[in-house]
Amino acid sequence: MIRSINRDTTFLAQKSSLATKDDLNVVTDLQDTLKYHHENCVGMAANMIGVNKRIIAFSMGMMTVPMINPTIINRKNEYQAVEGCLSLDGQRKTSRYKSVTVEYLDTNFKEHTQEFTDFIAQIIQHEIDHCNGVLI
Repeated sequence: MIRSINRDTTFLAQKSSLATKDDLNVVTDLQDTLKYHHENCVGMAANMIGVNKRIIAFSMGMMTVPMINPTIINRKNEYQAVEGCLSLDGQRKTSRYKSVTVEYLDTNFKEHTQEFTDFIAQIIQHEIDHCNGVLI
């Protein structure tokens, strides 16, 4: 189900709770909403659709990749970026890393540890910031 975009900064500034198997419908809604906004959005966190759970989804080419309870465990090569967000007006400067290693669960709740680089790494960092209540 496509959900509306949450723009409430008080809600967005809250740390997200860990997701459980009961939240799999949120994963589906998040992917549906991201696909709907594909022309101007490459990633979303669950709090952007009004659900305070640690779930993100991002576009990798034609695929939409969900991550449940993602955590960055390693970062390399810091740089400065300018980012926008569907939930916030305008763009802001932020620090990002060219390479990140992420621990997360897939939709079968299988654990993964994977390294991401470049633009995909930047998207993941932005969405995990959402999970941590950091507004960019």
